[in-house]
Amino acid sequence: MTDIALHAEKAKAWPFEQARAILKRREQMQKAGRGGTGPVVFETGYGPSGLPHIGTFGEVVRTSMVRQAFMALTENKIETRLICLSDDMDGMRKVPPTVPNPETLQPYLQMPLTAVPDPFGTHDSYGHHMNARLRAFLDGFGFEYEFASATDLYRNGTYDPMLRRALEKYQAIMDVMLPTLGEERQATYSPFLPISPESGRVLYVPMKSVDADAGTVTFDDEDGSEVTLPVIGGACKLQWKPDFGMRWAALDIDFEMFGKDHQDNASIYSKICSILGKRPPQQYVYELFLDEDGRKISKSKGNGISVDDWLKYAPQESLSLFQFQKPRMAKKLYFDVIPKAVDEYLAFLDKFHSETPDKQLANPVWHIHNGQPPQWSSPVSFALLLNLVSAANAETKEQLWGFITRYAPEANSESHPLTDQLAGYAIAYYEDFVRPAKTYRAPDGKECAAIKDLATELETYAGDPTAEALQTLIFSVGKAHEFENLRDWFKALYEVLLGQSEGPRFGGFVALYGVSETAGLIRDALARTEK
Repeated sequence: MTDIALHAEKAKAWPFEQARAILKRREQMQKAGRGGTGPVVFETGYGPSGLPHIGTFGEVVRTSMVRQAFMALTENKIETRLICLSDDMDGMRKVPPTVPNPETLQPYLQMPLTAVPDPFGTHDSYGHHMNARLRAFLDGFGFEYEFASATDLYRNGTYDPMLRRALEKYQAIMDVMLPTLGEERQATYSPFLPISPESGRVLYVPMKSVDADAGTVTFDDEDGSEVTLPVIGGACKLQWKPDFGMRWAALDIDFEMFGKDHQDNASIYSKICSILGKRPPQQYVYELFLDEDGRKISKSKGNGISVDDWLKYAPQESLSLFQFQKPRMAKKLYFDVIPKAVDEYLAFLDKFHSETPDKQLANPVWHIHNGQPPQWSSPVSFALLLNLVSAANAETKEQLWGFITRYAPEANSESHPLTDQLAGYAIAYYEDFVRPAKTYRAPDGKECAAIKDLATELETYAGDPTAEALQTLIFSVGKAHEFENLRDWFKALYEVLLGQSEGPRFGGFVALYGVSETAGLIRDALARTEK
């Protein structure tokens, strides 16, 4: 057994905890003679009525992390698959307002998404168009997955055995579902949703009879005529809760994660899967993201950050880190968290290669980079770059590199591509979020005297221009001016000089910006406030 596999048996990172649970489940199935001999199948689901979003990314990246952990645990001796399934046979409940000529889609309400014309004119249907957007989205991040269309699975026979079994177990499924419904819905509920042969719509109608031997259901169509349809071949689909459990059974799913909004229904999915004769998969429930006011993020409300929003200001790896950290804790997802996520990613990457193997498996970058984090990092943090953009009024990466190479002579845009990317991100983030929020203030008497002394010390400084040495100098000036809490001293520097209340260690900023340049920045700030 390799060192990684040995450490994986005890690794505390949540993907390894899930990987061990999947392996245990598989061993139990084999022991009981109930399967567990084929590939281990991971699944994520996608609703194609709207564009892929940050939740889509999170579900796939987190599932991929569990898959990678499982592969390490089992030394790649067990085949794995990741299926990204699109529920594209769902009826279109409302016309998305963002499509071209939305009024032209009104006649297609309640039709399967793969039967609705593509308003963009690029694919066979709206569902096919959105599936292509999903695949392009996932491919853009380099995910390894197999795409599956619910429409295809219903029509090509993949689901047929489980649909027939669901018909045989019709009453058992009803016994699970009816107690979860209100009285009015109970009267008309059926787990099967026939597709009207007349209108093509997905029908939410009660069944007049079910015939398990014939494999058919009978119901009244929209025009009142009695119709009998087979449940296979795409003539019917299942309601979403039974469908969830049915696809677990049909595709032999071993692992699926979903948001807390599914938690109350998870037992229903599992019961349906068990009724159909299969063991439910290992499941992992994650918390939902909140906006900066603590409200649940909603696509319809538009109160969250999109993936494109994040990637405008930070690398993909920082978003993956945000998804990795504490997935079972509700976290605020808004623009202010981006700089911290970037610098945490850099910190984890910096220490990875000096860690012992067991510590490496707990390091998020092992999971972010599929067990092979790059050697390179950045000699300068994102927070420092933001301060540099502010102090230097930089508008281009080239301007920033003039400071960076003086601070880290070995670095350049080719040898340190991540730093080059961060420089561009810092300029964009500063312009959109930092500059508009800047509020400079004048120092009080005590602060003014201390800041003047600091300028003098910097103007005559002949010591080591390292971040540590300069931090000690700044600290000593604050102490000499009797700041009881030296945090107040550093806060004053940021508020007076940079128009913000906090930032990274100020000594690091001085080392990056330059000793004499910082002295000039102080003199300019004092002159501005003395006017």
